[in-house]
Amino acid sequence: MAFVPGERGFLPSPDPCQALPAEFGAWDEIGHDLPKLLAAGRARTVLDRLPALDPDALPDEAVRRAMLLLSFFGHAYVWESWRAAPAERLPAVLAQPWYRVARRLGRPPVLSYASYALDNWRRLDERGPIALGNVALLQNFLGGLDEEWFVTIHVQIEQQAAPALGALPAAQAAAAAGDRPALRAALQTVADALERMHQTLLRMPEGCDPYIYYNRVRPFIHGWQQNPVVYEGVAEYGGAPQGHYGETGAQSTIVPCLDAVLGVAHRSDELRVYLQGMRAYMPPQHRAFLAQLEAGPSVRQVVLAGADAALREVYDVCVARLAAFRSTHLEYAARYIQHQTQVGANSNLYGTGGTPFMRYLRKHRDETTRHRVVQPAR
Repeated sequence: MAFVPGERGFLPSPDPCQALPAEFGAWDEIGHDLPKLLAAGRARTVLDRLPALDPDALPDEAVRRAMLLLSFFGHAYVWESWRAAPAERLPAVLAQPWYRVARRLGRPPVLSYASYALDNWRRLDERGPIALGNVALLQNFLGGLDEEWFVTIHVQIEQQAAPALGALPAAQAAAAAGDRPALRAALQTVADALERMHQTLLRMPEGCDPYIYYNRVRPFIHGWQQNPVVYEGVAEYGGAPQGHYGETGAQSTIVPCLDAVLGVAHRSDELRVYLQGMRAYMPPQHRAFLAQLEAGPSVRQVVLAGADAALREVYDVCVARLAAFRSTHLEYAARYIQHQTQVGANSNLYGTGGTPFMRYLRKHRDETTRHRVVQPAR
């Protein structure tokens, strides 16, 4: 397996790059000013005048920061006037380097979860933990508490998922060897991590208000799958408009990895097809790790095959906590999106990825619960 999550899970190590080489300083400067440019309605004007820079000259350690900046620039350009129609074109000075950097990273040229969350943080105290209270965003659209809190909640969840991700291959190895004590220990690690992740998710309302999220944060992370955009100067596209899904937590690899090892299967529906498509937006090494887990031995079959009550119990705790995590996500989807008033292209019926999310999120939550070995009393 080429990539195995370490003590940071899917978060990068070392910490994300905070500045590009000097010859790319203009991108850093515009990134710094972007919230002010958006507030003044001048983002497109400034981005139309981006200097023509060669992204192939970027060292490897700076590529993900370049992708972060160019992704924020692209979404700011398209959605600057988000109450009205989005832009239908991206200027070549933005589209060309964005396409080349995205191709280098194996992802589409659009803002994805990897750039919005995984690579978009710094520690206020470099000796302190990667945790709420010590992480801040490197790049914002409009800025403010709600945008910061929304993303840094995800950063902490990613950090808290690290022990679970490390335990998943161990769980499969134990299942293959028939080592039930080792399997119980690995699943207990997963259960403990899921509890910490859920407790963090429950903190979302502390710093992110539903109205502010819907009207000031969410509009900029939409993609353009439903209203394709021309990437000017990108010869590979031949001038044809391109549709890409927007940034969404569905591009995080954590929950698919948990589903894979716990054997939580979802019947075919529009969301399942969409979630498969989201893998193209994950960093290649993350989706390769997921594919390896999906091809691995079945933990669930070992749990069901034996009469080990303690093993069944810890397995059920994992499934129940995964269902609880999904249930809270469903509640937030209702509170932060469905119950808000639609404005312009900011639909309250569709997720940023373009799916009619509510009925499918509920279905996936219920399907997760049904995988418990002992069903809860009704």
